[in-house]
Amino acid sequence: MKWSTLAIPVLVAVLLVYALVKKVNVYKAFIEGVGESLRSLVSLLPYLAAMLTAISLLKGSGALSFFTGLISPIAEKVGVKAPLVPLIALRPFSGSGALAMLKEILSEYGADSPVGREASVIVGSTETVFYTVSVYFGAVGVTKTRQAVPAAIISGLVGTAVGLVLA
Repeated sequence: MKWSTLAIPVLVAVLLVYALVKKVNVYKAFIEGVGESLRSLVSLLPYLAAMLTAISLLKGSGALSFFTGLISPIAEKVGVKAPLVPLIALRPFSGSGALAMLKEILSEYGADSPVGREASVIVGSTETVFYTVSVYFGAVGVTKTRQAVPAAIISGLVGTAVGLVLA
């Protein structure tokens, strides 16, 4: 038996014992937490809907394909393989879309191929910038992201570049 399989049950048991020692009504605290999370979810839904609609429009309109077609020749000159360009372009917008592209790349080229390894490292070392910004900034009501988006995009580019070099 691995210790990792016991981690969550032990953590829950420790929290319950701690709550009993501190005389906290665990059920009431749980219900209040669930209520808070539902209020947060309701406040986030408009931001999530807007982001998912924008992603669908990008993919459905062909704008993503057009953009990646323009970028591919330039990307190949700097060493980025053509199958990775759509993945790199979509990753800042959609985690599920990027995972779907990763699946296609792995199915076509194999997980141990250079393209498969590079795609895996890119997905693992970058973030869905616009989705994350819309969720977290939307949750707290921030409308001006200021330097957060440019900094996140730069970090995504660095993560992609380092991923390509290391893979």
